[in-house]
Amino acid sequence: MGGFRNNLSIEQKKYLHDLKIDKIKVMLAQALLLIGFLVLWEVLVNKGVISAFIYSSPSRIIKTIIELIKNHNFFIHIYITLKEVFISFVLGIVLGFIIALILYEFKFLAKVIDPFLTMLNSLPKVALGPLIIIVCGANIKSVILMALLINLIVNIITIYNGFIGVDEYILKLFKTLGASKWQILTKLVIPSSYQTIIASFKLCTSLTLIGVIMGEFLVSKSGIGYLIVYGKQVFNLNYVMTGIILLGIISYILYKLIIILENKLLKHL
Repeated sequence: MGGFRNNLSIEQKKYLHDLKIDKIKVMLAQALLLIGFLVLWEVLVNKGVISAFIYSSPSRIIKTIIELIKNHNFFIHIYITLKEVFISFVLGIVLGFIIALILYEFKFLAKVIDPFLTMLNSLPKVALGPLIIIVCGANIKSVILMALLINLIVNIITIYNGFIGVDEYILKLFKTLGASKWQILTKLVIPSSYQTIIASFKLCTSLTLIGVIMGEFLVSKSGIGYLIVYGKQVFNLNYVMTGIILLGIISYILYKLIIILENKLLKHL
């Protein structure tokens, strides 16, 4: 790597240096924006401009987290939610990829079920909550099913659109050269859809988190969604705001993990 950098021209080195500086500036701006928001929030609460009872405050949230840790509840809630998110995410991606492949191979089937996919995607999933509870019971299965109902259809549509968006001229060239269906699929269609598949990962992350929290609102006895519901029930909105902040942190971490995965995959293209 050092030899590679030594072979770079002055202009190339300057370009790489500018990219690094720009990345640092963005990170600093994001950190300052976050710190500024937290400070403003704390000041407005302390001055009585906004209600501490309704909006809590950063200091109250820190105290709530310490209280949860002392009561041995904090990491349990996070673990349960992360476990449900992981299972739902993996199932959503795997099933979405497989079903998208089936639809790509069987165009007639894709045309038949296309309106039904759109209909299911637009259906408010929370309306199915009572049915999900009756079928699966008040347990983790209901939470995972709720998350799948939210992320799976979007994954199928996104990945399938990536498959059918492959350049027609290159596809005809592969067929002209005698490539088999398997070769076209593995050497052209899937590699050409990497960007779309990664985009579906990003969508799936946020949708899965939404689905898991909705499921926890309905049935869970632990997890961040349960913490928010419990805080509402006992009129302790510090729990509610703590849950919201934790969800924001988890969402950010998951997003960064997807970005790292994206960079690693794109390096091999």
